Amino acid sequence: MAITDGFPALTADRRRPHPAAPPGPPRFRAMCVTGAVAAAVPEQRRFAGRTAQHWAVPEDASATVALVVSELVTNAVLHSGGSDVTGLILFDGVAVTVEIADSGRWLVRDADRSVTEDAGAESGRGLDLVRACTSRFTLHASAAGTKAVARISVREHGAHQ
Repeated sequence: MAITDGFPALTADRRRPHPAAPPGPPRFRAMCVTGAVAAAVPEQRRFAGRTAQHWAVPEDASATVALVVSELVTNAVLHSGGSDVTGLILFDGVAVTVEIADSGRWLVRDADRSVTEDAGAESGRGLDLVRACTSRFTLHASAAGTKAVARISVREHGAHQ
């Protein structure tokens, strides 16, 4: 389920231009709620990438948004034990803020994940990757669930182009 605020339905061929703006309250926001299942990862990733592109976030920053969402939703699916994952994406004209929340409690894993699709792949580095490609990252765990908040600066990405 996707909820958007402040713009018409997303389409792949329409982009919304945005002028440079100082940081402030979110100018755009979008939300996607999925079950905490493996299929949520690509669904939330695609939603985040399309949303950032729709808001005319530069391509490299949009790709980073999609990557961060993918890593954080993967953690929620694998570790929370909750029934759902909520992705909230905010854009203030300067940076995109990603919030991924679940209603579960962090589960300690006794053994490495063993999934056929991941044969030979490294795991356990997702949060390090998120920290490396964001300007700010926080993780809030409580009895009510976990919320990860990451900020991706659009200006920093634009300077690398």
